[in-house]
Amino acid sequence: MERFFNTAGPMIAADHYCIDPLTRIDWEDIQRLIRDKRYFVLHAPRQTGKTSTLMAMMRVLNVENKFACTYTNIEAAQTARGDVSQGIATVCSVLSGDIARYQQRPDMNTWFIEQSKQYPPQDQLSKLLEYWTTTSDKPTVLFIDEIDALVGDTLISVLRQLRAGYNKRPSEFPQSVILCGVRDVRDYRIRQGDGEIITGGSAFNIKAESLRLGDFSPEETKALWMQHTQETGQAFDEAIFPELWEDTRGQPWLVNALAYEITWKLLQNRDRSRNITLSDYSEARERLIQSRATHLDQLVDKLQEPRVFSVINELLVSEADVIHAPPSDVEYVADLGLIRTKPSISISNRIYREIIPRELIWSTQLGIGNQETEWYVAPDHKLDMPKLLAAFQQFFREHSDIWAEGFSYKEAAPQLLMQAFLQRIVNGGGHINREYGLGRKRTDLFIEWPLDEKQGIHGPLQRIIIELKLLRGALETVIAEGLEQTADYARRVGADESHLVVFDRASGKSWDEKIWQRDEQHDGLPITVWGA
Repeated sequence: MERFFNTAGPMIAADHYCIDPLTRIDWEDIQRLIRDKRYFVLHAPRQTGKTSTLMAMMRVLNVENKFACTYTNIEAAQTARGDVSQGIATVCSVLSGDIARYQQRPDMNTWFIEQSKQYPPQDQLSKLLEYWTTTSDKPTVLFIDEIDALVGDTLISVLRQLRAGYNKRPSEFPQSVILCGVRDVRDYRIRQGDGEIITGGSAFNIKAESLRLGDFSPEETKALWMQHTQETGQAFDEAIFPELWEDTRGQPWLVNALAYEITWKLLQNRDRSRNITLSDYSEARERLIQSRATHLDQLVDKLQEPRVFSVINELLVSEADVIHAPPSDVEYVADLGLIRTKPSISISNRIYREIIPRELIWSTQLGIGNQETEWYVAPDHKLDMPKLLAAFQQFFREHSDIWAEGFSYKEAAPQLLMQAFLQRIVNGGGHINREYGLGRKRTDLFIEWPLDEKQGIHGPLQRIIIELKLLRGALETVIAEGLEQTADYARRVGADESHLVVFDRASGKSWDEKIWQRDEQHDGLPITVWGA
C-alpha cells in the first residue's frame, strides 16, 4: 500500500511519510532528565508532532525495559472545566486505561473502579500514581499530553497533585513526568472557582526545564517530500523547494498539508508517471489557503485573544520599529506558532502572513456589495487599476467609518479594508501577495492578474504593486518616502504598474481634502499616488 502525507493525528510510519520524531529533539538530553528524576515540559504549537514524539519516546523507553513508561492524553477532561470531581475522575479513568494498555496492567482499571472513590478528588490522581509505581517492577515514567486543555480548578488540582507526590519519587511516585501542550506551563493563567488567578508556574514549581519541539529544517522539509519520490517515482520540480520553505518555514502541518494537496487532491497528479511542476505547487498552495482547513481556522481563532492582539496588531500596522507588547505576550504568541522571534519578530511563515489578513477581512469582504470583477476588466483582459482605485476611494469615503468599527484591529483598519475590497475583485482569478511587518512603515500588496483566461495564473500576467501608508507627519515627506519604497518593491518583483495609497486618518479634515490622485515618478518609474 502506498504511504501518504498525514495531516491529522499521530504519525504511523507504516502509513505515512514521516521524519523520525526522535531526530527532532535532543533525545540524549531528555534521557538525562528522565534518569535524573526530573519533571519537565515539552511544548509546541498545534499539529507539529508532539504526540508522535511522545509516543516514539514511550516505545523506546519500554523496549529498553529500564522504565515502565505510559503516554496519556487527558483532553477529555476539558469538558469538566472547573468541576474538580468530574475532571479528576476523567483524568484518572483515562490514565488507568492507558497504563493498563501500555503496561499490560488490567489491575489498574480494577483499582480505579473499586478503590479510587474512597479518596477525595484532590487525592485520587496522586493515589492512582502511587499505586501504579509501588506495584511496578520498574521505575515509572509518565507523559501527559494536552495538559493545557484542562480548565480552572481541574488543572490546578492536577498540577498540585503532581507536585505533592514529587518528593516520593521514584519508589512511590513516577520517576519522571513530562507535561506536554501548546504552551509552557509558565503561561497558564488559571482562574479558580473563587475568581482568583493562579499562574502555572506557582502551581507547578517543580518544573526542571521547558523544552520546545521545533519545526522541520530545510533539509528535513525536502527529505520528507522526497520520500514520496523514492517510493512512487513521481518527481518534484526542484524550483518548488525554495518556495515550499518560504511558505512554511518547516511548520510540520503545512509541509504535510501542501504535499497531500499536491500529490492527491490535485487529481492529475494521482498519475504517478506525471512529474509535479511549480504551477501545480502554486495551485495547491492557493487551494490550501482557500480551504480554511481546521489547522488554519484554529490558528486565526487565536487572533481575538488580547495577548495575541497586542502583538499581531503592531505587525499588521507596521509602523513601530520595536514591539511594545509585553515580553510575556510575545513569548506566548511565539509558543502558539504565529510568530518567530529570530532574527527579528515577524509572522512565522509566508502562508500565515497571507491567511492572517485574509481571515480578518473575510466577513468584510463578503459584505462588500455592488462590486463585480468584470466592471474593472478592460477589453484586453487587464485590470483597470485607475478605475478600481478610484472606486475604492469612493467606497472608503462612504463606508470607512462604519466598516472600521467592525474590525477588532482598528489601527490596521484602512489597510485591511483596502485588502478586503481588492480581494473581492481579484478573487475573480488573480492573486494578492502581502508583505508587512515591524518597522516597514507600509504594507506592500503585489497583485498578479492573468491575461489569458484559459492559462489562468500560470500564463502571462499583469503585475501590479500597491503600497499602503498611513499619513504620519508632513504629507510630502510621507509621499517622498513612499515613492522610494514603491519603486524599490516594483523593481524587485518586476511590476508593470505601481500605485501608492496614503491614508489620512485626521478627524479634522474633510473628505474633499483627503481624497485626491496625482501622477509622480521616482528614478524614471511612473507611480500613481492616491489619497484616502
